[in-house]
Amino acid sequence: MLIIGPPGSGKGTQAERISERLGVVAISTGDIFRANVKGETPLGIEAKKYMDNGDFVPDSVTNKMVRDRLSESDVENGFLLDGYPRTTAQVDYLDEILATGEEKLDVVLQLTADDEELVHRLLGRAKETGRSDDNEAVIRHRLDLYHEQTEAVVAKYAERGILTQVDGIGPIDEVTDRVMQAIKAAQAA
Repeated sequence: MLIIGPPGSGKGTQAERISERLGVVAISTGDIFRANVKGETPLGIEAKKYMDNGDFVPDSVTNKMVRDRLSESDVENGFLLDGYPRTTAQVDYLDEILATGEEKLDVVLQLTADDEELVHRLLGRAKETGRSDDNEAVIRHRLDLYHEQTEAVVAKYAERGILTQVDGIGPIDEVTDRVMQAIKAAQAA
């Protein structure tokens, strides 16, 4: 399963909740990048340059990290990817990874939200957490990148008939209820 949505749409929060409720491991590329940045690993140092500008980390770095993570044993009973794939090239790479293990995606969940609401949310989060990658110019740049690149990913999964859209605005519990209903409906289809 994948969860896709613009920055600040609640992907991380909902991924955690889906993981708990369905008993699948949630894999967040953002968390992995931030852990590498904090640990000042070679990957983290490279990723930080892009993250601080609000740019996507290059596919070559991201793809290797995801391939390595999906080869671990805790994903055998399913997984939820948060933050990957972000480009159509990454969709193709993920298809290759999954085909190697004779697996396929069951559901691609897209959280939707208004850009102005997202800017407001992310500026609030930046104040609370002190994240260096959350100032208004960087946030708007990340939203522009999302619209330019990730919407093509959404279209690709819509063509395959596995995309489910859920409104990401509202109280967290209400969004979770909508998400779980959408997953249940997608699995029944």
